[in-house]
Amino acid sequence: MCRHLAYLGEPVTIRSVLLDPPHGLARQAWAPRRQRHGTVNADGFGMGWYADGDPEPARYRRAGPIWADESLADIARVTRTRAMLAAVRSATDGTDPGLAAAAPYAAGRWLFSMNGVLAGWPGPAAPVLRLAAKLPTADLLGLAARCDAALIWALVLARLRVAAGPAEALAGTLEDVAVAGAAGRFNLLLTDGTAVAATAAGDTLCYRRTRAGITVASEPSDDEPDWQEVPDRSVLEATTAGVQVRPLRTHMEARSS
Repeated sequence: MCRHLAYLGEPVTIRSVLLDPPHGLARQAWAPRRQRHGTVNADGFGMGWYADGDPEPARYRRAGPIWADESLADIARVTRTRAMLAAVRSATDGTDPGLAAAAPYAAGRWLFSMNGVLAGWPGPAAPVLRLAAKLPTADLLGLAARCDAALIWALVLARLRVAAGPAEALAGTLEDVAVAGAAGRFNLLLTDGTAVAATAAGDTLCYRRTRAGITVASEPSDDEPDWQEVPDRSVLEATTAGVQVRPLRTHMEARSS
């Protein structure tokens, strides 16, 4: 599994989101408090952020654990942003190592992360591979890495390219995966710098809304009481104006549609 978060709101330093909180994402790499599967997220990390006036995000990713990066503290201290997505990785067995497999993945204005696993990758994942076979050849050849997260990202991106909204793209992808007969845990996180969409499907998800902005995360970064739990089997969509959470359709509901 992994841990991830997204932030939208007033300009903040990356350090104030990732490094300063007592149980922030950097600490969750080695001491997560609510992670249900796995104990350490040391197989890479990444962050993507948006600069004012530029709709396409910048990214900084590394293949090793976040605590071993000597440059991160300086970059995070001086970089300010109104929107960001970051993740620490615990790699699924049988997936590619290295920087290319580290979230966030990017395409145009979008950033994406997956906290989860496609069960049985790459063998019994054949139902999803059949879904992927329907994608344009360029999308398959352009997979960021040989891993389950990159494959799910390709399916989400295909929906975004036909004008699906972010929450609809995530929920629709999970419906397709369920109907295809595949299983797994799929906490997905997506942003374009103006909205955040996320699914809770097999692991923890929460959010906090303050005057400064909105944070959506795998788990709280501190012990303040304003964190809200997202029920499992839910899809969330958030902007600085508000948060909406609704149930994901079940496998049988998706199959009957």
